Amino acid sequence: MAERTELIPIYIMGKRYDVPASLTIMKAMEWAGYTLVRGVGCRGGFCGACATVYRIKDDPKLYFGLACQTVVQPEMYLGQIPFFPAKRAVYDITQMQPVAATLFTTYPELLRCLGCGTCTKACPQELNVKGYMAAAMRGDIAAVANMSFDCIMCGLCAARCPAEEPQYNVAILARRLYGRYLAPHSQHLAQRVAEIQEGQFDAELAGLKSLDANALKEQYKARQIEA
Repeated sequence: MAERTELIPIYIMGKRYDVPASLTIMKAMEWAGYTLVRGVGCRGGFCGACATVYRIKDDPKLYFGLACQTVVQPEMYLGQIPFFPAKRAVYDITQMQPVAATLFTTYPELLRCLGCGTCTKACPQELNVKGYMAAAMRGDIAAVANMSFDCIMCGLCAARCPAEEPQYNVAILARRLYGRYLAPHSQHLAQRVAEIQEGQFDAELAGLKSLDANALKEQYKARQIEA
């Protein structure tokens, strides 16, 4: 006889549902009969579309997570947050300089940061948002880029910020500035592009194009892979 699936109570929009304890929030909502057409995207924890706020019964703390990654808990009260736009500046990265003034003039509200840490508490990626905002106020673009590298642009930091800052948009500006102006250039990549432009691989490419699907698969399996 098959083992019975354990069901636990959760609350969606104030209504109780009993759902399997092993499900993520997103799957639990679908189990409960909801058709998700908003607040759902990649389902893999990368797109940031399913930002969720929840509380647990008798626990005063406010929790944050991604619905596609967070597993349900008994007596969980869910509040899905639809995406809303924080301030997003329009700019031409080719006309900018990688200096502190660029951050301050593009997002002057950056300097309103209270250092309260609410943004860090709200981040489902557990990024040190407060830390990279402090780096932004120092004009340390490289630090902002590195500390915010795993940001998925869910917007929860901005949703909770009492100073109404667009932290995730400040961070992506810093990453763009770093990538274009400050990141070390890959010399071997430039060399390989030059070799391709000179036609050094034309014969090899022509040979690959002449192969049928099975021959291509075999050659792919036999390829040398770096350690």
